[in-house]
Amino acid sequence: MRADKELKYFDVGDEIWRKKYRYVGGHGISEDKTVEDTWRRVAKAAAGAEENASAWEKKFLEILEDFRFLPGGRIISNAGTQRSAATMFNCYVMNTIEDSIEGIFDTVKESAITQKQGGGVGFDFSTLRPAGSHIRGCEASSSGPISFMQVLDSTCRTIMSAGQRRGAQMAVMRCDHPDIMDFITAKRKNSALQMFNLSVAVTDKFVQAVRDNEMWELVFNGEVRKTVHAVELWELIMKSTYDFAEPGVIFIDKVNEMNNLRYCEEIKATNPCGEQPLPPYGACLLGSINLSRFVKMPFSKNAGIDLSAIEKTVKTAVRFLDNIIEISGYPLKAQQLEAQRKRRMGIGITGLADALIFLGLKYGGKDSLNIAEDIMRTITYSAYEASSVLAGEKGSFPLFDAGKYASSAFLSVLPGEIMDSISKRGIRNSHLISIAPTGTISLFAGNVSSGLEPLFALDYKRKIRNGDEHDTKTVDVCDYAYMKFIESHKGVKKIPDYFVTSDDVHPDQHLEIQAVLQKYVDSSISKTINVPENFPYQDFKNIYMKAYDKGLKGCTTFRPSDHISGVLIKDDKKNEEEKKAPILVDSNLPRPRELEGTTYKIKTPLSPDALYLTINDIIENGGRRPYELFINTKNLQHFSWIVAMTRLISAVFRREPDPGFLVDELKSIYDPNGGYFSEGKYVPSLAADIGFVIEKHLIKLGMMKPKNGNGEKTNTSASGKKKKMMICPQCNEWSLYSQENCLKCASCGYSKC
Repeated sequence: MRADKELKYFDVGDEIWRKKYRYVGGHGISEDKTVEDTWRRVAKAAAGAEENASAWEKKFLEILEDFRFLPGGRIISNAGTQRSAATMFNCYVMNTIEDSIEGIFDTVKESAITQKQGGGVGFDFSTLRPAGSHIRGCEASSSGPISFMQVLDSTCRTIMSAGQRRGAQMAVMRCDHPDIMDFITAKRKNSALQMFNLSVAVTDKFVQAVRDNEMWELVFNGEVRKTVHAVELWELIMKSTYDFAEPGVIFIDKVNEMNNLRYCEEIKATNPCGEQPLPPYGACLLGSINLSRFVKMPFSKNAGIDLSAIEKTVKTAVRFLDNIIEISGYPLKAQQLEAQRKRRMGIGITGLADALIFLGLKYGGKDSLNIAEDIMRTITYSAYEASSVLAGEKGSFPLFDAGKYASSAFLSVLPGEIMDSISKRGIRNSHLISIAPTGTISLFAGNVSSGLEPLFALDYKRKIRNGDEHDTKTVDVCDYAYMKFIESHKGVKKIPDYFVTSDDVHPDQHLEIQAVLQKYVDSSISKTINVPENFPYQDFKNIYMKAYDKGLKGCTTFRPSDHISGVLIKDDKKNEEEKKAPILVDSNLPRPRELEGTTYKIKTPLSPDALYLTINDIIENGGRRPYELFINTKNLQHFSWIVAMTRLISAVFRREPDPGFLVDELKSIYDPNGGYFSEGKYVPSLAADIGFVIEKHLIKLGMMKPKNGNGEKTNTSASGKKKKMMICPQCNEWSLYSQENCLKCASCGYSKC
């Protein structure tokens, strides 16, 4: 690859600052005219919790300038503004869901309040009785956890969080819950539960049962409801993850074994991206050390990591985040109490891949592992030392028990002098380290590599709004380290081989990087192990067993697959395929005087009158395809909506060679007032019901295939090619990819998390 490019790269950091983090002023608070103004505002707000505020404001400003320390985005947006009452915490796990209709809807209410302020939330659904269980007092059967997950999914779709982002959710279910198999395959149906990430809480006992080829009991409230082969259940998890990229796996016993507070809490769930295992009402503040700013003499033989500067920055960052606990707002009082009793924080890293490039090291190589371990060890030691010193000044977290805390398995990585300090002074914060997704703040810092992940691409195109959403331009965006190399190596014809991207990194190398860092992380790590499309299934399964044996707390993989809705080829290949694709539809073809069709009846509890859908077909190129759709009903309440719907769908029928995408679009629409059951299946909205009818008709015509025995949808694709990228739900560009256990868009900056 040539390095002597004459491209003019766009300053994506400035764009992110203006869109996301710049405060426009108001209520007597000055606007941010520069990025430096933003840092001063944030530093001053954090120092407000100190007696010597001016001195600490200066120290906080030192670590913020030049993007050396990157607080979580909500801190940058809200600190020191009239929005200070908004939450500055990124992650939450909701309360334990009580197995009653009142308890379930208390959780719905509290999660809506939390998401309204911008918090991502996690839930453990293992406490809900399985489907078919008897409900006392009403002579009925329970609809099970999946049906109530759909309620929360619909709520999440409806609530627009602070900052104009829809909330993200994590659903966790234990591997011994009677509905675990339905949970694993839940997102394959009707494009359901798209606001959730799914993870199975896997126990040590289950892993051993798989290895010993034993039977596995599915239990609820101590009662065995079902018995399955452990290997068959593991195969269902693995095959689903291989084909559909979900569910993820949480090694829940390892999470609790290594929990510093196992003496006073049990963790059953994580936040949406998995880096924060948290107890009920748990919350965590996040911030990242930008490693790209700590390399001395980059691209030279004498390049090295400035560990002493990292140590100094981390110690100040601990105090900074500890102060945010005091000044932040909280969606719920219970969350505030939980945060202040334990004072959790999560200091992590970003820019690891860029730092390795500056050092001339290949991501995943032996030398890169050694450097990564040195960095993470330094961060963890510095954070624990600083928190202990802070406890001597301000007091330990209220639930600190010196003897029980010191016996934590994780603390065995700390040197004796730090343990002596904790024994003498206590410790201010129960947990200090977490490696979280850093997509937006990494862009803000000049497009440094995200978190601990390898580079996604050296450069790529991004869509930028000039004004309104219809006035856009496409710009070239460049990775930070690649830009620095171009600037310092004018005329170089070929870039060095240590410039690797995620496609060049073997899954085992991903795993090794995660494992070497996990040793020094008291919470967890958000990471995606990217797997090539042709990666053998047997080797894929081994990734998870290797992750377990290496002591990881969780594992998430992503393999491109035709099963994943919206997965498409990269732009360059896509354009070639579009040129080759035959035109199958003549949209100017006049309508014949007579058309044959089928009329379907939809009866819903939403209306006393049925709807009758008629789909007429046309014979074209020797085949039969839908041409138009009509809806007839006595109920004229939504007449204009019905007319608009029929005209739009008919237009798609006439212009698209494969209108099957309409099915997923319609079936993914959820009515905020709730759906209904029809013919034994849950229908989330009337629009979704229309989607079911269109699906039925396309199957009848042979344009779609019926679901197979595993409930998998086998839509035929137009190209028949294996795909690598996905369509972004926000900008509709083919630039969505999986990184840090999160779907992100390279074009518009969308992030599911």
